[in-house]
Amino acid sequence: MDKTSEKINWEQLNAALASEETQSLHDLIEDWSFEEIAWAVSRLDEDDRSRFLEKLEPEEAAEILECMSSAQAVALVRNLEAESAASIVQQLPSNAQADLLGEMNATDAEAILESFSPVEAAALRILSAYSDEEAGGLMITEYLSYSDHMTVSMVVDDLRGNADQYRDMQVQYAFVVDARNTLQGVLRLRDLLLAKPSVQIRALMISNPLTVNDHTSLDELRQFFDDHDFLAVPVLSGESKLIGLVTRANLQTALADRHEGDYRKSQGLVQEELRSMPLMLRSRRRLSWLSINIVLNIVAASVIAVYQDTLSQVIALAVFLPIISDMSGCTGNQAVAVSMRELSLGLVRPSELMRVFLKEASVGLINGTALGLLISVVAYLYQGNGWLGMVVGLAMATNSMIAVTLGGMLPLLMKRLQVDPALASGPILTTVTDMCGFFIMLSLATAFLPYLI
Repeated sequence: MDKTSEKINWEQLNAALASEETQSLHDLIEDWSFEEIAWAVSRLDEDDRSRFLEKLEPEEAAEILECMSSAQAVALVRNLEAESAASIVQQLPSNAQADLLGEMNATDAEAILESFSPVEAAALRILSAYSDEEAGGLMITEYLSYSDHMTVSMVVDDLRGNADQYRDMQVQYAFVVDARNTLQGVLRLRDLLLAKPSVQIRALMISNPLTVNDHTSLDELRQFFDDHDFLAVPVLSGESKLIGLVTRANLQTALADRHEGDYRKSQGLVQEELRSMPLMLRSRRRLSWLSINIVLNIVAASVIAVYQDTLSQVIALAVFLPIISDMSGCTGNQAVAVSMRELSLGLVRPSELMRVFLKEASVGLINGTALGLLISVVAYLYQGNGWLGMVVGLAMATNSMIAVTLGGMLPLLMKRLQVDPALASGPILTTVTDMCGFFIMLSLATAFLPYLI
């Protein structure tokens, strides 16, 4: 039993959830960390999860949702009454609100938005429309901005009068805007506090600040923060109006989510899955991909069926077929990883198929030859037959070259077809390289069959 499960008393938790008053639940979880709370919530059934959130203050429930995965947060909010859900969602930062509502179905999201003011609801609809791969999808709309005609004393009075509201915002800087909300400059709070009260803030601001637009890509944002030691960058709309702020922390979270998503997709999990989700939903999501995979594997296995007579006469070939299959997958996935990395850094474009082919073919020729020689020696020592070594070695060398060139080009091709390139390292690459490897080795074995028997 781990430390988390030792600390949580399930009898007390169930009693607190069943109680009509909420103080017992507050007292029980007071010393729990957010990790422990998330762990406990994942072990409750759907009704108890909803009851758990409803018994908390909206601010507390919102803090818990922020520490959970998006899939778990969506499931929790979706099961609440729209009014209760809205009271919790309103406590989240604007980017978290947009992400949460964007992952819900349109009906549930609109039911929650009805509890927002028309202005807030309209702003959230705009935020939800942005992709997670661009600045608009990462930005927060809670920031400090002041009109360029205001004085130092006016700004300081506003800061003091709204201290509670501004406490959770990025307050190292404030932004200076004109009447049209066009960004004029950045105001350091240090300069503000040291200036005379009557000075206008336009005289203190840093003019022509660095900015990004709302469609700046995730990779461009990463490059921006690599080049500049900023905590955040202002986001401008197409009309150069200030509409938000992307923080370094939010960018790092988005990059981590992307890497996690790419790994998940490479394993055949196209959507996020948690074991707290309904059984049939999890089964259906996995089967949708596994069904395709089994069809592709049957296609690959059919190559062996065509050459079953050769295989039955030279049983030693069966020893090397899985080696050819595994090595082709390994070499191909190395090439996939390089292409995925270069695509994310903007170092290669989907149209550069021939360039990638030539680069990978060179590596495939060298590595394929080395691997082919190594496996041919093993095959010779295993059976004492040089012809068997030649067949196995030539098949390994040829298939390795096919695997690396195909692995290098598949992500680019899938990107051109607007399919997630992370899926390239799954069944498509494996099946094609397996078919090629089986076909090459068994067709060579058939051609040289008299020398192998």
